[in-house]
Amino acid sequence: MISPREKIEYDLFDYVQLSSILSSYANVRGKIGRLLASGEIIRLKKGLYTFPEYLRRAPLNPCIVANMLYGPSYVSQDFALSHYGMIPETVRVVTSLTTGRPRRFDTPVGYFDYQQRQAADFAIGIQNIDTGHGAFLIAGPEKALYDKVLGDKRFDGSGVEDYLLEDLRLDYDSLISLNKQLLRELRSVARGRMTVLLDFLLGLSR
Repeated sequence: MISPREKIEYDLFDYVQLSSILSSYANVRGKIGRLLASGEIIRLKKGLYTFPEYLRRAPLNPCIVANMLYGPSYVSQDFALSHYGMIPETVRVVTSLTTGRPRRFDTPVGYFDYQQRQAADFAIGIQNIDTGHGAFLIAGPEKALYDKVLGDKRFDGSGVEDYLLEDLRLDYDSLISLNKQLLRELRSVARGRMTVLLDFLLGLSR
């Protein structure tokens, strides 16, 4: 009997990979159905699967899951800010930006929210991180903050410092450590209240 765990390298895999290793079965779809029913594999969405926790080779990275669930997309906003230690809260919903339609997935491994963004600033400040168990796209600290503020209607362009430190509870040291070159790149395409934010961040010095 073929075990998917023996043949599949990573903990996240798609229908093509799964059907390929099960190709010796007369009814591949039926075999996949039995694997799902027995709990040997878990469906995250149609065509995307993972193994149960006891069969995984490493803790499941929510950023890799987010990229694979729906794309093109990159992880950003609160989840990315928490990832970098810029905010104190633990964030449970993984928010991503996408050029596609807004989507939301409630999966056995967590909640994933996708917000639409089609603009000149979309590709600025995105990092590709390889974990050794897969790679993922995530906004760098500068872009994560930019995306967060852009989508936050509480910020009208006034009281920038109070908004960042009190409303968003951002760590001040993380703000003065932001990459000035990336901030200037974002400033070149920003409009309205976002220019006020970036001008403030560019004015900070260590």
